[in-house]
Amino acid sequence: MAILGYARVSTLDQHLTGQIEALTEAGATTIFKEKVSGARADRPQLTKLVASLKAGDVVLVTKLDRLGRSTRELLDLIERIGQAGAAFRSLGDPLWDTSSSQGRLLSTLLAAIAEFERDLIRERTSDGRRRAQAKGIKFGRKPKLSDYQRAEALKRRGAGETLAEIAKSYAVDVSMISRLR
Repeated sequence: MAILGYARVSTLDQHLTGQIEALTEAGATTIFKEKVSGARADRPQLTKLVASLKAGDVVLVTKLDRLGRSTRELLDLIERIGQAGAAFRSLGDPLWDTSSSQGRLLSTLLAAIAEFERDLIRERTSDGRRRAQAKGIKFGRKPKLSDYQRAEALKRRGAGETLAEIAKSYAVDVSMISRLR
């Protein structure tokens, strides 16, 4: 069993020193360090930490926000840690200790709430989309070519003009002209 620490700061001019000291004092034998925004999905050191987990290991952070940028991401990471047979602890948030019954209960409750919230958001978004479509609002990108330009481009193709010439005259990609029907 190993205690693996994860320390992260958001910008290059911030320092990891305080987190590293706290994690070391709490018994972390290996500390994965990153200077990267929590908003970024690609955090290589966090990926290495999760990949290195073995049954019985403990992942340790100083505060919850060091691990995840959102409740959903945090819960997903804690679930992945649990699937590896490891536990999760946050020094600044004592209820977050998945090696205890209370910690597991808390993460289960929050996961259920996050799933419920996600379903509500999905329903509201879907309802809003349906209402907008009923009012005639179109979704997606605006067409680069008008109906007239599309008809004209088709005539030019039929007359033998090359796709590249037609595309250049409308400042669009050749593939757009080739897809016209």
